[in-house]
Amino acid sequence: MRAHLLPAWAFLRNMWRGLTSMRTALVLLFMLAMAALPGALIPQRSTNQPEVDRYFQEYPELAPLLDKVQAFDVFGSVWFASIYVLLFISLIGCLLPRTWDYYKQFRQKPVRTPRNLARLPHHAEATLDGSVDDAMAATRKRLKSWRMVEREDADGGKSISAERGFLREVGNLVFHFALVGLLVGIAGGKLYGYEGQVIVMANGSAFCNSGTYNYDTFRAGLSVDGTNLSPFCVRVDDFDVKYQDNGQVDHYKVGMHYQADESLENNTWKPYTLQVNDPLRIAGDRIYLTGNGYAPKFTVTWPDGEKRTGLVQWQPMSPQTMLSQGATKFDPPGITDEALRRKNQLAVTGLFAPTAAFDGKVLSSGFPDLLDPTVAVDVLKGDLGLDSGRGQSIFGVDQSMVEQGRLNRVARENLRMGQSVTLDDGTQIRFDGVERWANLQVSHDPFQKMVLGFALAVIFGISCSLIIKRRRIWVRATPDPRSGEAGSARTVVEIGGLARTDQAGYGEEFTRLAADLLGSHAEPTSRAAAGTARERKS
Repeated sequence: MRAHLLPAWAFLRNMWRGLTSMRTALVLLFMLAMAALPGALIPQRSTNQPEVDRYFQEYPELAPLLDKVQAFDVFGSVWFASIYVLLFISLIGCLLPRTWDYYKQFRQKPVRTPRNLARLPHHAEATLDGSVDDAMAATRKRLKSWRMVEREDADGGKSISAERGFLREVGNLVFHFALVGLLVGIAGGKLYGYEGQVIVMANGSAFCNSGTYNYDTFRAGLSVDGTNLSPFCVRVDDFDVKYQDNGQVDHYKVGMHYQADESLENNTWKPYTLQVNDPLRIAGDRIYLTGNGYAPKFTVTWPDGEKRTGLVQWQPMSPQTMLSQGATKFDPPGITDEALRRKNQLAVTGLFAPTAAFDGKVLSSGFPDLLDPTVAVDVLKGDLGLDSGRGQSIFGVDQSMVEQGRLNRVARENLRMGQSVTLDDGTQIRFDGVERWANLQVSHDPFQKMVLGFALAVIFGISCSLIIKRRRIWVRATPDPRSGEAGSARTVVEIGGLARTDQAGYGEEFTRLAADLLGSHAEPTSRAAAGTARERKS
């Protein structure tokens, strides 16, 4: 290599070594966790755009600064992605060499028996009746589940080198590779997954996953444009709910039918009962039941006899009593003049109580079930701002129209089912009934099974790494030089043990193993006894 390129090569080599060290990987993992904190503390555009808008209103000086550093788009920001990518490179860069080193170690035979076994942390020695071959046969039988190699020594003796616990390093590698796979699966889900929320009336209304426009809210992955969603349809037929005496929900479930795959082509419906935490899995998607509520039904009769019926979901304010708020909006019929039409739009806003409870004339709800449905309505007339081009909540009206005097309250009344209120111009608004609605969440994540598999692999790997102990043992058998006449052979059996990891318990295991091999003659040396005592003390 040319001399003037050596400094650059050395810099790149050192930078790569630093990046692919396990210490760097741990630092990057910590940085990733810290970088995710703003995403939990600051509202994100991808999940709650209204909250972001409100943040800009409440903090007009701070919000633009946070926006410049992508604090409202943390998980799609350049700096978060940089940490993410560096973590991938670091983990893979340090795992591949470790895997190769482990492969080479696995193919190697256990190391030779040390000359002086008494210097090892665990040691025992005894003289036994029988030949060297008898001692080796007993050792092979006792260590049959260990990786071992038998060797002959120059002095006529024999030795066995054995080791156990190789799965510890396998568990360590599995854990780290599974962590990489888990990150890949999560990233894949963010790229190719989507999640949407839709409210469906429980009166036979249907929802089809044919486009993002059918959803009330939709959060798409970075590679999802909404044109190739999983095809299916669901029809919500009824909503069954049972409450306890204190108003707590005992259970609720949705009776529904669905179409997918062949049934969608044949236009046949299959029944299903949807319950909380028990999703319907169709066409690669999961449909969850996440909420419910009420939709008051109003009928407006204009002076000329024209009628319009409005059935719009209202938003629960209290899960315990299901007191709800909302707005049902109407356009006047038969008016072609745009300016005149806007001046005569109507909105029925207020509160709905499934079981009315009054404090004077103030309406509240005493129970979440439909025992005495009542509404407290304000009727607003004027320009609702529906044609302004600005989005507005279905649960309320545009307050700027009220502040500008373009939308005014013309009536206020408490109504039970069947009752009505009549405006000064003869327009009648009647409270006709109530329908239930179910909030469905549709989730699509093609990497869900992959994430589950790698999550299980993470648990398996860390369990192996923590539970399995890496240890070695050597057994040497030599003829006893003090043996008497031929036929009365005696053998000196010496055992040494070494734990490759600092974990309690190997002293006890070594003691049991030595007792099995040496029998009543097993007399561990003071070093072994001290080592065992230290382990028990720790």
